[in-house]
Amino acid sequence: MKEKKVQKSIKRLIDIFVSLIVLIPFLPVWIIVAILIKLTSEGPIFFIQNRPGKDKKIFKVYKFRTMKPGSEKMIKGQEVMLDDDRITSIGRFLRRTKIDEIPQVINVLKGEMSLIGPRPERVDSLAEYTEEISKRLNVRPGMTGLAQVSGNIYLSLEDRYKLDVYYVENYSLLLDLKIILRTIGVVLFGEDKYVNKCLVDIELTSTEITSAKKGNISR
Repeated sequence: MKEKKVQKSIKRLIDIFVSLIVLIPFLPVWIIVAILIKLTSEGPIFFIQNRPGKDKKIFKVYKFRTMKPGSEKMIKGQEVMLDDDRITSIGRFLRRTKIDEIPQVINVLKGEMSLIGPRPERVDSLAEYTEEISKRLNVRPGMTGLAQVSGNIYLSLEDRYKLDVYYVENYSLLLDLKIILRTIGVVLFGEDKYVNKCLVDIELTSTEITSAKKGNISR
């Protein structure tokens, strides 16, 4: 127990250090992305939405806007495909490279999120959480997580929850390191390249890969 507490303290220090590196030295990149968003579509630069965090505490998550205004309504378990006409031209690139998630380092610095953890879902999803699924709320949500590097959108919602709970119950700095390294691979090669290549020994029930979807889905 004491060892886990020490690892979580180190995890928080890493969160702060890495977030400051992403926020300050890369500020020019933020500015360029913001300009491109404004030039290619009407609407705000950032997408801001309430999400449940650790212990169900609601916070506002920040992302670069990738969809046209009024397109923010999401349906549980239904992903946004890259050919969705609600996505802006620059939005496709931002979503594929995960650059749209970068503003969440602000959430990390505020202590609302971590670099690694279960992805924060819609507030409406809480109504359907079972006691088991609710375990994913025992830690800060992350910018990336075990489910995101194990197939993510190509997995069923049930399997993603299972991976989230596994992460919460088996947390370690070593597992975080593996997820970070795998995240780099996901950004470079795509989520579909890691289907059936789970980082941990856990039985998943199903995947949702189809030839029609492959290469055309985003989270």
